[in-house]
Amino acid sequence: MSDEFLTLATLIGIAHSGVRLATPYLYAALGEMFGQRSGVLNLGVEGVMLMGAFAAYYAVYLGGDPWLGVLAALATGALMGLLMALISVTMQAEQGISGIGLTLFGLGLSSLLLKVLVGAPVSVKGFSVWEIPGLSAIPVIGPIFFDHNVLVYLAYLLAPVSIYVLNRTTFGLKIRAVGQNPEAADSLGVRVNAVRYATVILGSALAGLAGASLSIGLLSIFQENITNGIGFIAVALVYFGSWRPLGVLAGALLFSTINAFQLWMQVLGAPIPSDLAVMLPYILTIVVLAVGVKQIRQPAALTKPYERGE
Repeated sequence: MSDEFLTLATLIGIAHSGVRLATPYLYAALGEMFGQRSGVLNLGVEGVMLMGAFAAYYAVYLGGDPWLGVLAALATGALMGLLMALISVTMQAEQGISGIGLTLFGLGLSSLLLKVLVGAPVSVKGFSVWEIPGLSAIPVIGPIFFDHNVLVYLAYLLAPVSIYVLNRTTFGLKIRAVGQNPEAADSLGVRVNAVRYATVILGSALAGLAGASLSIGLLSIFQENITNGIGFIAVALVYFGSWRPLGVLAGALLFSTINAFQLWMQVLGAPIPSDLAVMLPYILTIVVLAVGVKQIRQPAALTKPYERGE
């Protein structure tokens, strides 16, 4: 490709955009990872994100404070997670079908609420960019990593926090035990269904926050189907990352950077067919998953309902 499209400024811009665009993927995928590590697959992430995105947008639309939007998104996501847990854990419905139903529910309800409560979408006050003093002035690295809004920084902080929770806490030990061998965990006094409820609700709350990172973090507006498949990519990223926070982080950054690359190339008028450019991130995801599927070792009890006494 011609050097005019790959200048230092362009590369820095692509990297900066990649870091920023990874935010909703990180929140959604890390949250989904907790649920899957306990044995519950939630394909409703997309619907939860849509509801979280609208709740955040509407809260800011009414109150004007982005932090109200964050709280609304977390609460809405948690309620959607409670519904998913009730259906999949207590009622033991097939998890894949339940998740798709949740996605369709979120898609339809968020669109309806937008039309009824707002009408035509209007911009709201989102989170401002917070340049971290000192760090943002570092050449090359500063503009890439330390020139974002607070939701971006929190998303990346969530990765080490997730590592600590999974590997250094009693709760994390219970999650891993329930996901691998719920019978053994139950015999040791672990409340299997309670752990699964907790992880699904936690994961959905983070999915709601992922939606907020779109509507009030990146775009400052809500429109129908604003997520455009991000929830399903987030589920794929959990597999991509082998159910490990650092793997999920790497996958989110890889996907978002490729996405940022195609966006920049289109803006700069690079000689790449626009349809092919848009497809690049998704092609990459399919290829990586297809190549690495044999090496993937999912939690042994994933998608398997548990009932005491079996």
